[in-house]
Order: sequence, then C-alpha cells, then structure tokens
Amino acid sequence: MRVLPAVEAVPFAAALGGHGDRPAVITADARLSYQDLAGRVADLAARLGPHRRLVLLAGANRLDELVGYLAALTGGHPLLLAPGDNAAATDALIRSYDPDVVLRRVGGTLVVDERHPASRHELHPDLALLLSTSGSTGSPKLVRLSRSNLQANAEAIAGYLGIRDTDRAATTLPLHYCYGLSVVNSHLLRGAALVLTDLSVADRRFWELFRAARGTALAGVPYTFELLDRVGFAEMRLPHLRYVTQAGGRLDPERVTRYAALGRRRGWDLYVMYGQTEATARMAYLPPRLAATRPEAIGVPVPGGSFRLRPLPDRPEPDTGELVYTGPNVMLGYADGPADLALGRTVDELRTGDVARRAPDGLWEIVGRVGGFAKVFGLRVDLARVEERLRAAGVSAYCAGTDRELVVAAQAPAEADRVRRLAAAAAGLPARAVRVHMLAELPRLGNGKPDRTALLALPADPPDAAGADLCRLYERVLDVTEVTPDDSFVSLGGDSLSYVEMSVRLEEALGGLPADWHTTAIRDLRPPAPEAPRRRTAVLETSVALRAAAIVAIVGSHIPLFTVKGGAHLLLAVAGFNFARFQLTDAPRRDRLRAAGRGIARVVLPAVLWIAAAGAVTGDYGLTNVLLLNSVLGPHDGATEWQFWFVEALVYILLAAVALLAVPAVDRLERRLPFALPLTLAALGLVTRYDLPGLADRGHVPSAVVVFWLFALGWAAARADTTARRVVVTAAALLTVPGFFGQPAREALVVAGFALLVWVPRLPSRRVVNRAAALLAGSSLYVYLTHWQVMPLVAPWSRWAALVASLAVGIGCAALARLAARRLPAVVRRARARAAALG
Repeated sequence: MRVLPAVEAVPFAAALGGHGDRPAVITADARLSYQDLAGRVADLAARLGPHRRLVLLAGANRLDELVGYLAALTGGHPLLLAPGDNAAATDALIRSYDPDVVLRRVGGTLVVDERHPASRHELHPDLALLLSTSGSTGSPKLVRLSRSNLQANAEAIAGYLGIRDTDRAATTLPLHYCYGLSVVNSHLLRGAALVLTDLSVADRRFWELFRAARGTALAGVPYTFELLDRVGFAEMRLPHLRYVTQAGGRLDPERVTRYAALGRRRGWDLYVMYGQTEATARMAYLPPRLAATRPEAIGVPVPGGSFRLRPLPDRPEPDTGELVYTGPNVMLGYADGPADLALGRTVDELRTGDVARRAPDGLWEIVGRVGGFAKVFGLRVDLARVEERLRAAGVSAYCAGTDRELVVAAQAPAEADRVRRLAAAAAGLPARAVRVHMLAELPRLGNGKPDRTALLALPADPPDAAGADLCRLYERVLDVTEVTPDDSFVSLGGDSLSYVEMSVRLEEALGGLPADWHTTAIRDLRPPAPEAPRRRTAVLETSVALRAAAIVAIVGSHIPLFTVKGGAHLLLAVAGFNFARFQLTDAPRRDRLRAAGRGIARVVLPAVLWIAAAGAVTGDYGLTNVLLLNSVLGPHDGATEWQFWFVEALVYILLAAVALLAVPAVDRLERRLPFALPLTLAALGLVTRYDLPGLADRGHVPSAVVVFWLFALGWAAARADTTARRVVVTAAALLTVPGFFGQPAREALVVAGFALLVWVPRLPSRRVVNRAAALLAGSSLYVYLTHWQVMPLVAPWSRWAALVASLAVGIGCAALARLAARRLPAVVRRARARAAALG
C-alpha cells in the first residue's frame, strides 16, 4: 500500500503551545496548562509516527482521550472517533475499518495498540476525522471531515459565541458526539479552558466542580434541560456563567422562552443552535436577543454559511422546501467502508433532510422532516437502517420517531421484547426509548410505502403491570396520589420515617435495590424476571438497622432489662445522616425548606399530642414539657425533664439547620461544599461539646446545644463519598466521642455506629429480619414517646414483658398515626363541604 507523507496539522491543535501557561484543562483532580497539554500531545503524536495512519480512538471525557484526539489532529493522522462507552459499537468499527492504531482504555489505562506499522489504507490528504452519523451506533457509514472543516466550524462557533481566553466550558456532552466535540474545538481555538468531566448535570459533584472551576459555559441537548429542571438549576448561583448553548434536537419553545428569561435575570445568554454531523456540528444559531420572541426559530446561518430551499413536490406551501446548507464546514462526503477513505470531496452542499421555511423577519424555521430519519434524544436515527436490521433478524417492521422515542410496528408472530432489543441496538438507544406495537398488518399508504404518520398515531402502550404496581406501592406508603414512573422517593417528599417501610417493601417486591434507589425514577426500578428464583437472603440499610437496634437498646436500658447506653446519641447521628439524604436534595431551596418543615412536623405533632395526653392522665408533665420547652424554661428538677430530652434536642437542631439553610447564601454554600459545610458545623459544635465558653458553670445548658456536633457529624457522614472523606469522619468520631460520657462502653457504641454508617452502607440480612427492623425503625419515635407510660405498668410483673409491650404499643401507635394521616384529608374535605352546604 502506498504511504502518503505527513500533512500539516489542524491549525488549532498545532497552536496549543502558543497559549502558554493559561489553563487548558481543569478536572476534579488536576489542572493542566496549555504548555503541559501541548507537551503531552506532542509525546503521543511522536509515538504515532511521522507517516499518516488510520487511528481509532474510543472517546471519553477524560484527559488521556483528549490528548489522543489532539495528537491525531496534530500529527495529521485521520482519526476515527468511536463511542468509548459502547464496546460493541467500537468493536464493530474496528472490524469494518481495520484501523492501523487503536487507542482504547483497558483496565483503566489508555492503551496504544499499534496494529500496523504502516497504513494499510489509502488516505486522502484532506481527511482528518471520521464520525458516526448517529453519534453512538457504531454504524459503518461515517462522515468524512477535513482539516478545513474542523477549523472553519471552530472559528465560526468561537466567533458568534464570543468565546474568550478566560472562558471555561464544561464537557457536558460526549467527546465522540459532534456537538460535544465542537465545544472542545471552539474553546481550544481561543485558548479557553475545558472543565473536563464525564459527570451528569444531575450529579451534585458536577456542580461542585463547575463552581470550583469558575465555569462560564454549559452545553446541552433537550434532555439536558429536562435534567436541569429536575436539579433546580434556576435556583443555582453560578456567578461566572456567561452562556448556555443548546443543540441536538428541537427544544420546546416554552422552555426556550423560560431559559432565555432566566438568563436575562442571571446575566448569561442562551444560544439555541441547529446542526448536523455532516456540517461539523453547527449550521445555524438564534441570537440570544431573539430567543424570548422567536423561540421556534433556528435563527441565522453561522458565519461563512448559507441556506437555500430545495422544492419538494409533496410540500406545496409557499417558501417551504428541504433545507440545503452550503459552507466551509460541509463534509467531504460519506464513507461506507475503508475504500472510501481515499475519496476527496464528493459533496459541495448538505441536504439536511429537514423541511424549512424562511420567515419574513429573515429567520429560518424547521417545519418537518423529508423522511427517512428521526432525532430521538438528540441522536439521529436512520429508520431504514433499523428496519433493515430487523428484516435481517426475520422481523418485518416499520419505524417512526419522535423527540423522545422510537416507535416500531412489527408484524406478528415476532416477540415484542425481542423486537425492542433489536431496534434499540440498531438505533443506539436505550430499550426504554423504544415503543413496540405488534400488529397483524403493518400500516401502509396507498402506494404501498410505510404510513409513518399512522404509526405515530398508534396509542402508547399502557404502563407495564410491574411499573403500575410500584406506583401504587409508592402512593400507599407515602400517602400521595397520581404517582408517575418519572417520580422518585425523594421527589415525592419521602423522609426518614417512610424510607424504612419503603425500602423494605421495595426490596421484597424487586428482590434487590440499588444503593441510590431513593433518588432513582420508579421507571428505572425493575423487578426480577418471573422465572428468576426468589432469594432467601436480603440486605438491610445500615441506618435502618441502627435505628431499630438503638430503640431496643434505649427501652431495654430504661426498664432496666440490660444496660446498653448510647442509643439516643447514636440516633442523633442517624438523624443527621438522614437529614442530608432526604432533605438536602438537588431541589430548589423553597422545596427543600417545605420538605424539611414537613419532616419537623412529623416529629413535633405526635410528641406534643402524646405528652399532653399523658400529662393530663398522670400529672407528670407540665406545659413546658408539652411545648417541648422544658430544656430551655425548666423546671430543671431532674424528675421528668430528661425523659424527652432527645425529642426536644432533635427538634431544636432541625429547626436550627432549616433556619440556616433558609439563608440563600448558606443554601448555595451547601450545594457547592456539601461535605465541608457539615464538617465545619461539627467543628463549631465542639465548642459547646467541650464547653469552652464555660456555660455549664453559669446555669443549665439545653441538650441540643451540647449534642449538636453529633447531628452535624452524621450529616457529614452522608456526604462522605470518597475514602478520604470517610477516613475524616471516622477519625472525627474517634477523637471527639471518647470522654463525652466518661463511660467507655457507651462511647464505643456511638463510635461503632459512626463507623458502620460510613463504611458499611448495607448489612447482610434475612427478609424476616428486614420486616422486623422496618417495624421498629419506622415506629422508633412512637416507641420512645410511649414507653415511659408502658414500662412502669408491666415491668413489676416481667421486665421482658415490659420490653415487648413497650415495643408493641409504640408500633401500634405508629400504625394508628399513619392511618389517621391517610384519612384526615378526606375528613377535612367532608367537613369543608358540609360547612359550605350549611353556609
């Protein structure tokens, strides 16, 4: 095979070192200057050699992969960029194109696999990059892009966005996706920095990194904006954000208007854009000043580009036709196999496949599709290719697509699940994004062609029985209505009390739960297959086990049946742990505060009612006990004040935490530093734990002030998501708990509880044990409140009977309280209706 001499590099890649010591890449672990990045790129480029070879890179948003991409562009090697998160697609491309060099991650390290010392392919001098037309399918049909394509599009984007060398753009989209790649190219062109991460915008760690890096730019496809809505983006304080860009599919005009208005309020611009891989990413953009008034438009061509309309016989509307784009970023052409890598330019303009019109104000609008393709979640799906794959598997089917799903009509007797799997694999979509209809006859037009309009009009399948059952289970346990598969435990307002019952019921229903089930959408929680054997073993959340064990230890020690002290203080740590998990979600601040308020009410209301009732019968409790003010106002006579110290302390601490987070600046600080903030609060709490001000010498000190550090340290334990953070929390407990009681066994219990919370999130268990633990943990507040009245009546006869009776009465009261809570709204509605009728 003839070996072509090396050609010049893509200009922006060759110029990296010229930006000097400016930051080029910022990750969660390191920062790299342009000089450092250029050095790494030069080293890898030298290893690839001076003669052009076809290089395949399994792309990922990681530093090594970024260096591999730039090294190929710098060395003039045509690069085939494959989806690094899809091994099957990458392997298919390797089989189809037989690359000379493969760069892919093996065992956590990027490996350079030099398969051929000299290229076995004839490579056209202009060829620089090969991308899949659909973004992630591994189709052998690739887009051939030249050096001038990459440079021209990067310059156009940098120009209309006004990218500065001080900008810092987050890699919110995959490197192997043309839109994500254009973010990289345009910012490196201007000497700006990349905030390199593979984290989702739904992950709080993404926002920690973005704020710490002083991020200025975000890019997203329509689904990204759905995630932004879910995580409370509108409430986030991002002082350095300058612009947000959107492409990869049509964004609802309502959402465009809303985000444009949000940007105006917060000082950043929204750029809605339109593009395709065949145009090296982008062809049009909507100027931010027009986003609020023309949200349905794609805008104007990018600098250097132009549009025209190709008449369509079946679209007689005036000024309407297929949108055709011309510009320096239009691809060289397609490649269907290795032989096409020798081709030069085979196209001069791009027929987009979109039906468009030019409005009187000069803005372009997309009004439909010519046919043959669909964009699902921003991925362009070749419907004919999916149908061909299904036919090859013996399935006769037609396909159509919307922004959110691929719809497949298959002819019986094919199996729906098999059709869904095959279609999802062919389209590069998750199976949940494919809707399958099994039909006796496929919908056809009079000319025999597929009737895709009729296919899209078919009614959506009803939710699967398992999913519907889970929604009903959430409704029963959380006492809510209209639960949908998109909801999660946290989004429905679940708290630490309902968490216990919900986790055990779900574990029984599903046969296992992911660690993050409480933030996972119901649709993503799936039961085992009907034929799968039911496991006898199970796992139990450590926080649930500790609550159950602590309440038994508290009651048993008070009887006294045995002496295992420290349970109440351990419960405070667990309360802090659960406060962070269930109240401090990614929801907006107001939603957080409302959820926290409901959580406090669930503690205060039963406590006040029970203490008032018990006081009225026994005369043991006064008004300050009833109002949970005894630790503040007294009397401090040692008679009964200590009985409810835990409830009072918990309520005061929760109120203080909510008041603190009600301050917008603190709320933003907690989102930015979710581990550092509670750790700092725990450190401040040590001032009163060690009584440094000498308050005890001046009078009574409320218990909440003394034990607050335990709650804060439990809060920090929930945020200890790395080994280093777990070590810090464990060390803090080891250093501060000993000496607090002067009772080594009691202190050891609390420290052991902290260690379990931090290091062992789940314990091996049995289903029967889980059910018992759920009853005890979910009823722990009621057991604590009522056992003071139960144990004096039974203990004189039998201490063991007193323990059993105390637990049973508490569990019964908790069940009655839940029943009352479910029926109370209906009672209130009937009372209001009766009052209205009388009125």
